[in-house]
Amino acid sequence: MIQIENIKKSYGSQDNRFQVLKGISTQIADGDFVVILGASGSGKSSFLNIISGLEHPDSGSVLYDGQDITTLPDKDLTAFRRKTTAFLFQQYYLLPHMTVEQNVRMGADLAGNPKYRKILEAVGLWGKLHKYPAQLSGGEQQRCALARALAKKPRVLFLDEPTGALDEQTGRQVLDYIAQLQHTCHFTMVCVTHNANIAQMAGTVIQMNSGELSDTYTNKTRKTAYEIGW
Repeated sequence: MIQIENIKKSYGSQDNRFQVLKGISTQIADGDFVVILGASGSGKSSFLNIISGLEHPDSGSVLYDGQDITTLPDKDLTAFRRKTTAFLFQQYYLLPHMTVEQNVRMGADLAGNPKYRKILEAVGLWGKLHKYPAQLSGGEQQRCALARALAKKPRVLFLDEPTGALDEQTGRQVLDYIAQLQHTCHFTMVCVTHNANIAQMAGTVIQMNSGELSDTYTNKTRKTAYEIGW
């Protein structure tokens, strides 16, 4: 369980300060697939960064099974992220001087996971093990980034606009694989997007507007990546 209590966050100098998050409280159940919806500037990415431990809030708490990660020193917070979470962003953040296998093995090594090659095969990159990122298409780079994240065997996978740079066919393939693996492995998944169609795949949907939660609801029936609109 992730418990979020009265999170506030501002950016800018003292004379020109802008409040991005205005006291958000909610919770995320273990094993849930949560989609956070909101227009650009609604605060959803800042919210994701804080609940994942990438940023500190100005005030409030983020508790994982009772442990408040907002109070952890930077060294301990880094160790927490390494052990507990993984990330998939719209930008791929692959190391250009490393091959596909080497990029993915970086994530696997953090978790002591010797079976990372099964993930590469599952995402369709078995024939690209020795290729470099510049030799891959955009979809292949995103699948490599996904494989690297999943190779960590995370307890929580955070996704920020994971299909924003993908065409429809590749986007559906990536979403379908993520959803299937999440269902099989039971990790928690939190996805930020402006695409309301993706929310139809989620168990829980959180809607944000102007730094606040405007609605939270549960999908009684969840659609697959091939059933949603695009």
